[in-house]
This record gives sequence, C-alpha cells and structure tokens, in this order.
Amino acid sequence: MASKVIQALYNDDDVLMHAVKKVRAEHHHIEEVYTPFPVHGLDKAMGLADTRIAITSFLYGCLGLTVAVVMMNYIMIEDWPQDIGGKPSFSYLENMPAFVPIMFELTVFFAAHLMVITFYLRSRMWPFKKAENPDKRTTDDHFLMEIGLHDNENELADLLWETGAVEVKVTEKES
Repeated sequence: MASKVIQALYNDDDVLMHAVKKVRAEHHHIEEVYTPFPVHGLDKAMGLADTRIAITSFLYGCLGLTVAVVMMNYIMIEDWPQDIGGKPSFSYLENMPAFVPIMFELTVFFAAHLMVITFYLRSRMWPFKKAENPDKRTTDDHFLMEIGLHDNENELADLLWETGAVEVKVTEKES
C-alpha cells in the first residue's frame, strides 16, 4: 500500500533540529529522519521512546554466564578433571576463582555479539539488503525529514519552507 509523504531536505543539523521541534510543536507526525551522521538529541526531539537493547544485552550476558558455568563444570569437573597447579578438581566451587576470567569473557562475548545481531535484525539491516534512504545526498551532507500527508500538503509545505528547508517534495512511499 502506497501512501503520500512530504520530504524536506536540510543542509545543516542545527536547522534540522529546529525544524523537527517546530514540526512536532505543530502536532505533525514525523515518519523518519535520514542523516549522514548521528545527531545528538534528535531522538528526544522526535519523541522516540528509549531503546530496550540494554535489557537484551543484560539477558544475553546472563545467558553467556550460564553457558560458561555449565561448560566449565562439565569440561573441568565431570568429563575430564585435571590437577592444574595443585587445585583440586572434584568440586566446582573450589575451582571457581580460576574460572572467573572465563566466566567474564563469555559473558561479554555473548552480550556483545548477540546484541549486535539483535540490533541488525531489529533495524531490518541484513546482508545484501537494498538501501532505503530516499535521497542519496543523505549519505553525504544533507538531512531529510519525512512526514506523512493527510490532506494538508500546502500547509505542511509552507511550514517546512519556514523552518529552513532547501528542498521540499511530495512522493509516494511504499509501506
């Protein structure tokens, strides 16, 4: 289903921030903003909710810690116990101080790798996916704000020109 959107192009991130705040103050819904680099505070200005990726990172770290504990208990205590450096090998708790570095490393490994995979899947960015940016200039030096239209094209275009847009156009967007 295609819907009409209006796209405003800006050439300065400060002008873009001012425009986003003004458009939000006029109670228009900003669909997306495309920028060539991260703009500090843009997510707050757009009214986006905080990300929950930190929660998933914690859960992935817990998973890594669990895998490390189970793996070391099986390998070093049950399957093939070895006397390394005079340490007793018949109890996990007696050997735990030696296992702390492995537990830490696997916690960080699982959290980092699974968090990156989650981010890419959540952002729908996978290998060989065609780029979705509507204007190639947004990868170089321009900023694009995309707003959904609801029979208010002229009013919205005037507002965007007031905010300092260098180009305003109406296009069809596939959803």
